[in-house]
Amino acid sequence: MRTLIVLTLLAVLVMAATCYESRESMESHEYLNPFLNRRRANDFIQADMRLRAITQERIRERSKAAHEHQRELCEDYYPCDMYALRHGYAAAYKHYFGRRRTK
Repeated sequence: MRTLIVLTLLAVLVMAATCYESRESMESHEYLNPFLNRRRANDFIQADMRLRAITQERIRERSKAAHEHQRELCEDYYPCDMYALRHGYAAAYKHYFGRRRTK
């Protein structure tokens, strides 16, 4: 009987130690309401940063790398695209467009 009481007290102490809510976790506003409303959802992103990101994306679209232009050219030409599925886009571009014949 004495061991049962000791085990029960030990279990209560372990439960109290592991289930304790600290004051720091209660200070967080996310504890009471984890969801933000729509107005506050994007407050941490400044408008000028969003515009700068859009501008950078437009600049990246205009100045593509050479291999990206080659890949797009190869994707538009069906035989080159099928060849690329088997051998890769670099080999397909070289096969179909690499050796241009000029007369």
